[in-house]
Amino acid sequence: MRWALVKVCLAVTVMVVIAFAVPLGLVVKETARDRAFSNAERQAATVGPVLAITTDRQQLEKAVVSTEAGGDGRLAVHVPQVPESSSARAGRGDSAGADEGVEVGRQRATKAQLDMARRQGRASTATVEGGYTLLRPTAVASGEFAVVEVFIPNDEVTHNVTTSWLILAGVGIALILGSVAVADRLGTLMVRPAGRLAAAAHSLGEGKLGVRVPEDGPSELRSAAVAFNAMADQVVQLLANERELAADLSHRLRTPLTVLRLNAASLGDGDAAEHTREAVAKLESEVDHIISTAREQREQRAQTTGSMESAACDAAEVIRERMAFWSALAEDEGREARLAGVERPVRVPVARTELAAALDAMLGNVFRHTPEGTAFSVDVHHGGPASNSVIVLVSDAGPGIPDPDAALRRGHGDGKPGSTGLGLDIVRRVAESTGGDVRIGPSVLGGTEIRVWLTLDGGEAERRRRGRRRPERERRRVLRRG
Repeated sequence: MRWALVKVCLAVTVMVVIAFAVPLGLVVKETARDRAFSNAERQAATVGPVLAITTDRQQLEKAVVSTEAGGDGRLAVHVPQVPESSSARAGRGDSAGADEGVEVGRQRATKAQLDMARRQGRASTATVEGGYTLLRPTAVASGEFAVVEVFIPNDEVTHNVTTSWLILAGVGIALILGSVAVADRLGTLMVRPAGRLAAAAHSLGEGKLGVRVPEDGPSELRSAAVAFNAMADQVVQLLANERELAADLSHRLRTPLTVLRLNAASLGDGDAAEHTREAVAKLESEVDHIISTAREQREQRAQTTGSMESAACDAAEVIRERMAFWSALAEDEGREARLAGVERPVRVPVARTELAAALDAMLGNVFRHTPEGTAFSVDVHHGGPASNSVIVLVSDAGPGIPDPDAALRRGHGDGKPGSTGLGLDIVRRVAESTGGDVRIGPSVLGGTEIRVWLTLDGGEAERRRRGRRRPERERRRVLRRG
């Protein structure tokens, strides 16, 4: 494409240069010729007044020498013979037939050319050796025509023509080279973005999902780059969502695995019981491996907004249902389970399955990471129709979480055996899908309290409230540091 553009521009420029330079060169040549002949006309005209007054040789020689052409030996005057009458010859006592003609300067034109100029009575040019000669007839007192001859050498006719042609040729070559350079530059500006786009597409096809194309160049290529980047982002998002789904589904298997593990622990002794416990442990290890693999392959976190299912559910009903399931396990392990705040419906903008998965993740952590007999509770706080948020608190009386911030980071875990760090991430993504958040702190039972804050209006009111409280929090932070 680049060389095609250069060739087209070269061909067009060459045609334009030829179309203008050739006629202009001919005009320059004709102008130099006209200038030389006009100068010869002026030189010949200076002798005309002298011929009209006298045909004396000495006077004509002085007149010829006084001109520029005459000084260079290029001007001559030819006065014809004048025949005398019989009375003039008798008075003079001479029998000669005519007065002699006058010739001043070097004659270059032939006698026939001179006679032709006299008969025509107007200026004419003739080709002679070494150039041209201008023949200008001028009437004298005798009524005959004298001819003033001005020689024009070839060098004067072509004076500065070669120089002008060289200048024209240089300008034409400069225009051609300039057009080629500009075409090459324009071709580069178009080809380079296209090459980057092709290279990026090739890299994306090889699995390099982080490749992007700079959005520059012509408008069409910019549009193509924008479309390519949007496509690449969409591919990355789809792959991330797929891996998130694989990891989350694998993590949801932990809930039935926890039940199996607890049931297997209650089987007592014996080979069958031991084999059952080993199978459950192996199955739990395989699920952990699937979760880790999905996390390691994940190159980019999926966009949380839009990845959640757009739906709503009754949080109180979902929490009652899941607590009924976990309460049976709690009774087997001697755990005290308390539930509060679910007496009336509480609608939240979360899909039922997502809220159930988040609650199972939090309660599963309680059973997995606290000793048997550890009490726990689930509390739901809702201020009524005027409130724009719902808070779900899951508390336990266990040993607590040493690093709450690390536990909330996806894939980090809390350092405990069998922890993948995905459970609390599921909870966090559910909360953030509504504009809320998740916080971990000490509970009134002496262990850990996980607070899940769900907003009912997308978080707009809370963001405004946070904006008003931010200066106060900053001031308190500065005071504490001081």
